[in-house]
Amino acid sequence: MTLTKTENSRRVLNRAPLLALLLGVIAVSTASTFIRLAQQEVSSLSVAAWRLTFATLILAPFALFKCRDHWRKLDRNRWLLLTVSGIVLAVHFYTWITSLALTSVAASTVLVATNPLFVGLISHFFLGDRLTRSVLTGLIVAIAGSVLIGISGVGQGTHQLAGDLLALTGALAVAIYLLIGRRLRAELPLLAYIFPVYGMAAAVLMGMALILGTPLGSYTPTAWLWLVLVALVPQILGHSSFNWALGHFPATYVALAALTEPVGSTLLAWTVLQEPPPLITVIGGSLTLIGIGIALRRPPRTRRKNA
Repeated sequence: MTLTKTENSRRVLNRAPLLALLLGVIAVSTASTFIRLAQQEVSSLSVAAWRLTFATLILAPFALFKCRDHWRKLDRNRWLLLTVSGIVLAVHFYTWITSLALTSVAASTVLVATNPLFVGLISHFFLGDRLTRSVLTGLIVAIAGSVLIGISGVGQGTHQLAGDLLALTGALAVAIYLLIGRRLRAELPLLAYIFPVYGMAAAVLMGMALILGTPLGSYTPTAWLWLVLVALVPQILGHSSFNWALGHFPATYVALAALTEPVGSTLLAWTVLQEPPPLITVIGGSLTLIGIGIALRRPPRTRRKNA
């Protein structure tokens, strides 16, 4: 009987990372819908600012209690990297959230999901990583899908095309954020890394809102609810689940799981926002996701062992 209980406990533990991935996908898939609902009353910049501010405030009691010793050991260069990471994260959320006000949820979430391709390109040209054949093949397929998504907006006016470009800018920004995080996470626990980064991003976005005179208050209780939910569910719950799963699965596996976010986001937008995606967007999005999947099938080889 004792053996059976032990085996059952092990099975539960083995399933925990898979459940974390599933929870993460469901949580992050709600982001675009929550943001769209908040944008009925709140500007895109304010949504981005409050998302990071609320996330920082939620994490503050835990981070300030547990992480001070880790922060004391950081030198100036690492604090500089944390600062840059926060700035590019602010750029990511501002451009992507703004894109949701200009283009469809399907197009925006698929295009921002191209960030692994930008990671591969930056790693190849600047960090000494070698692009494999699968990465190059995936890049070509994903670009073809992105072009189709862009073509679908040609007849919709310049706003949709601008939204597509902003989503791609958000993908580039989050790629830089991930590359910096890959280096710093080797030295810092998750909470010690994300708290100062989220805090810097929140400060940048709040500063932008104040400088530009963007309203940051006087919202209805419903609008505040969407702002809190977008910080709590996709930001804290979703991203934390992915980061926890990284301790149990290879990064490639987690990245592939995260690629289902555009599917969940599109289905939720179709149900809640009554926004069915055009057929050409579905085809382009499918090609883009297939291309990213091909690119992530095998990890890249490095040119230098001691990079």
